[in-house]
Amino acid sequence: MLKQGDKMPDFEVVDQNGNTVRSADLLGKRTIIYFYPKDNTPGCTAEACNLRDNYSALKAAGYEIYGVSKDSAASHVKFRDKNALPFTLLSDKSTEMMQAFGAWGEKKMCGRTCMGTLRTTFIIDENGVIEKVIEKVDTKNHASQIL
Repeated sequence: MLKQGDKMPDFEVVDQNGNTVRSADLLGKRTIIYFYPKDNTPGCTAEACNLRDNYSALKAAGYEIYGVSKDSAASHVKFRDKNALPFTLLSDKSTEMMQAFGAWGEKKMCGRTCMGTLRTTFIIDENGVIEKVIEKVDTKNHASQIL
């Protein structure tokens, strides 16, 4: 898992519209990258909607927001439209971006161990340096954890 002071890793993924987004595209702006397991699940929807509801405060603080899961771009379009999300969703079907950030690993679900997305948020400065890592995400109050 990357930590405060680490440099953002290089990545190249597509957004919900199929446009390529690279790590270099995020330089020059303060960025929130939050990794979440799956579109349209209760916790992921609560987290996305909390960020949506506090979007103006996050923008006022100078942040661009990117949500990342391994769902397809088409799934992201439906999730974004259904919940009126004003920020970009990135599709990391290969999990390479998640692995580079350390947001992919072993999880325990229903008593079984499996590999999956570790719900984690990274706050990154204009130079691509990680300012803060939030590993214990409160899905219903995530914006307040960031601000």
